[in-house]
Amino acid sequence: MLFTSILGLLLAITPALACDSCYGPSKSGAHVRHVKRMQPDALAATDPPKSDLSWGQINFIHTTDTHGWLEGHLKEENYGADWGDFKSFAQHMRAKAAALDVDLIILDTGDLHDGAGLSDAESPDGVLSNPVFENVNYDLLTIGNHELYVSDIAYLTATQFASHYGDRYVTSNVQVFNNQTQQYEYVGKQYRYFKTPKGLRIMAFGFLYDFTGNSNASKVIKAADAIQEPWFSAAVNYTEPVDLFILMGHNPLRKSSGSTLGTIFQAIRALRPTTPIQVFGGHTHIRDFAIYDAGSTGIESGRYCETLGWVSMSGINSSTYHGTMTPKGVSNPTHPANSTTGVVPAAFKNLKWFRRYLDWNRLSFAYHAVGSQSNTFNTSQGVSISNDITSLRKELNLTALYGCAPQTWCIDCAPFLSPGSIYTILTEALAATVINETRKDNPRLIILNTGSVRFDLVEGPFTYDDSFIVSPFSDSFEFLPNVPYENAAQVLGLLNSGPYEKRKRSVPGHSQQFSPRDFTFSQAAGGEACVDASKLAHDDSLHRRSRSIPMTRGHNRLQKRTITPGYVTTDDFGTDGDDTIHTAIPYYKTPNDFQANASFPANGSMPVTVDLIFLDFIAQDVLVALAQTGINYTTNDVLDYMPPSFTTNSYLPAYAKTAPDWQANVPNCPVGLGVGYNATDGTTSM
Repeated sequence: MLFTSILGLLLAITPALACDSCYGPSKSGAHVRHVKRMQPDALAATDPPKSDLSWGQINFIHTTDTHGWLEGHLKEENYGADWGDFKSFAQHMRAKAAALDVDLIILDTGDLHDGAGLSDAESPDGVLSNPVFENVNYDLLTIGNHELYVSDIAYLTATQFASHYGDRYVTSNVQVFNNQTQQYEYVGKQYRYFKTPKGLRIMAFGFLYDFTGNSNASKVIKAADAIQEPWFSAAVNYTEPVDLFILMGHNPLRKSSGSTLGTIFQAIRALRPTTPIQVFGGHTHIRDFAIYDAGSTGIESGRYCETLGWVSMSGINSSTYHGTMTPKGVSNPTHPANSTTGVVPAAFKNLKWFRRYLDWNRLSFAYHAVGSQSNTFNTSQGVSISNDITSLRKELNLTALYGCAPQTWCIDCAPFLSPGSIYTILTEALAATVINETRKDNPRLIILNTGSVRFDLVEGPFTYDDSFIVSPFSDSFEFLPNVPYENAAQVLGLLNSGPYEKRKRSVPGHSQQFSPRDFTFSQAAGGEACVDASKLAHDDSLHRRSRSIPMTRGHNRLQKRTITPGYVTTDDFGTDGDDTIHTAIPYYKTPNDFQANASFPANGSMPVTVDLIFLDFIAQDVLVALAQTGINYTTNDVLDYMPPSFTTNSYLPAYAKTAPDWQANVPNCPVGLGVGYNATDGTTSM
């Protein structure tokens, strides 16, 4: 599909130096470019998965929080597959399930944009990327919070995306206002009851966490209220038999991360104490697997097309199942959901699980689908989708080159404001580009919330696409003129230590580490204390590479077996869930906000007054902080510092086009090894 009719309606996009392939030579030994598909400028993975997947009575492929990354990660070999490769993988796995005489369910738990140019370079977000996404024949899907911030996107989701998937799109607690009926109506179905090809009878729900940042075009019903409604108890006590409940949601697995899944789980379990419940979560951008009780587990499958989740399950009692309980020629699930809650119901005694987190690259997909990376992996539909993505990226001008990022800067793999921290280069960029020419000589402080930064900045070509990858949002720059410096200088500290930064694009404030003590469900007996530093879910955790797991490599048995930086996950089943073995990438906490200074006195003295510049997104927080310093301003005092068209998506491209070290190698940008490597010698940053 070419989408040319839609593209013709878009505003002209005019970034500089468009080129067919903006990637120059990579560092010696770092990357393999010769791939059979993927995007033409993507890097090929080199390390294979550690072993084959186990297959059970029913098997699940889970995606979540794709955020528009359908082209894959073009500068990170661990995640180089595109949506066409995933389509080919899904088709092969469905055929494999049929050959093994078992069931396969493919699910997604929401957040389709705000993260890459393919979804965000046109308006409304998702108008071009959603049709690409829809090429995958999902069995179940549910909605994310990023589908609800903007009314136009909420309506696009309700009228087109939900309509495409029909009763497979389940939104148990999300409604959209219907202008014709003047009523709020469910975006999708409240539940789905269906029978699998092998005869399992399933009841599925889809719950968004108690999100409050939506526009007035939508309504999110709190989970505690939704489970009291008659339809919910009627669905749980359905008139037809239920062999398995599927509880999915754009909703974290753990209670300590603001999840409402526990509330819904307990409501189902109270009415159906002996029916297995399989949970699929999302939103916190981590890899995780949790035990709820002896008959229930849950998985979260990362973010940004970095992770594909795999769960297999056997031992479900069903009078109508006519497939194989233990498929031959493959390994089968062996792990029970060890529970500390007491006597295990007889119905759960034979239940066994297997879980695995696959790196999102073509080699991993081919390894598990067809056992090689030969052309037998490609399907005609998969190749067509890859070609459409290539065409769409070209028509959107996403490969237009601004400059060459001379190193990799990351959000949290290096100490805050250290040489490898992205906030170090962003403070330079802000000071150099956020300039009101009529006030350029006035000393200024520029404050941004770290949540405006969405992803790491990887060494290599910095393109129009990358501007969305680093910061897809369009927050404008406002200011208060001539603020006494002694007051303005206190604002950053107050924002980072006080209760002001509560309005985030992610979950309500959760600075604490996940802990099983905060989790209302039983943990595996003798299990780990659950999570490593990757699961620190502070307010802006959604922009992090969940460090219990960062990156991986794909599959080529003839290549080196060097352990590379990537995701290293600990969950309730232990430490063996990652499909490819990696060394862990360090994780360092970041504050709520960061600040740039500009035009300060050359003699090193402090100015008497400054222009205090901040994003419109945090304006109210800044006013509250200033009041705490003893000076009061109102929203009437706040003015535009830059034209509203100059946003958080603008300042880094402006810097890249003028900074000498970013222009030095244009158009032949060297490509680095990616996040987690030492920038000078290619070793891992341990």
